Amino acid sequence: MRILIVDTCYPAFLAAHYARNPGLESRPYDEQWRALMETFFGTADSYSYHLRALGHEAHEVVANCAPLQLAWVREQGVRLRRFARPPRGREEQIILAQAREFGPDVVYVQNLAYLSRRTLRRLRRTAGLVVGQIASEPPAPAKLRTFDLILTSFPHFVEQFRKLGVASEYLRIGFDRRVLDRLAGEPREQHGAVFVGALNRTQHHSGNSLLEQAARRVPIDFWGYNVDGWPSESPIRTRYRGEAWGLDMFRVLHASRIALNRHIDVAGDHANNMRLYEATGTGALLVTDAKRNLGDLFALDREVVAYENGEELVDKVRYYLEHNVERRAIADAGQARTLREHTYAQRMEELASILAGVR
Repeated sequence: MRILIVDTCYPAFLAAHYARNPGLESRPYDEQWRALMETFFGTADSYSYHLRALGHEAHEVVANCAPLQLAWVREQGVRLRRFARPPRGREEQIILAQAREFGPDVVYVQNLAYLSRRTLRRLRRTAGLVVGQIASEPPAPAKLRTFDLILTSFPHFVEQFRKLGVASEYLRIGFDRRVLDRLAGEPREQHGAVFVGALNRTQHHSGNSLLEQAARRVPIDFWGYNVDGWPSESPIRTRYRGEAWGLDMFRVLHASRIALNRHIDVAGDHANNMRLYEATGTGALLVTDAKRNLGDLFALDREVVAYENGEELVDKVRYYLEHNVERRAIADAGQARTLREHTYAQRMEELASILAGVR
């Protein structure tokens, strides 16, 4: 199969990435693309790398990375229509041109909300099969029905989508073990308990409020973005250590004794997010919010630790900071489980099988 993966990155990350690499925006497309993938931000090239290992042709395009996409336009000699609304209209024109050039059997869209329904329909004429992936608040049903298939790491979304007449399958997130090669020789256990992620008080209100209250009683260091909404006396502000994107995030997790996790509200009672696998994959002890399917992914209290409420979170952080042998044993077992069952090499085998079944 030929699979074109359409992805987006957080604008704040893209700004930081190009600021750290002056002049990169003027470099050739392939050089910019490789520099972006080597950050290991989000899923980076984990899909295409492991799909190619299975014998498929695959490539990620990052729709909202303007310097990268415009480099492709220059090199391909593509002429953009002047009346396209900037920047989204321009970005969608480029995606359509990339699809025509790549000639995919499948267009795999990582951000369901990003492309217009009109563009998705045009992509179907090019590829025949347009597949979406979601692990966040879903768009309107009309948008969902534009896709031939939607894959999700939320078990409860599968039945919801099917009731709307949208084909859907369960596909979990994973860990790219190539990250460990990049972390070889990096220091371990320099930090105690850490949280890395979105720190805003809107989308992640309940989870972040719980972490903030816990941090008043046990030491927790915070890395991430959107911290400004917290008052100056909040421990999220006083123990804030800065942004940590991609490999920098993995370095923080790798150097931590305990990595804290919480899910967004739309996850309901289901564990699904990337941090489950990123934290365990790098060898930290994962302490995460209890969910009814967590035991299907990891053995509780043997591979990961779960908390039901803020009081339990405080007690477990305190306990495992004081009991290093137990903490290390659970962390090592969690890492072994992730490397055994939750890697992107395995996920892409599952994805390829699903796609072959619907083509």
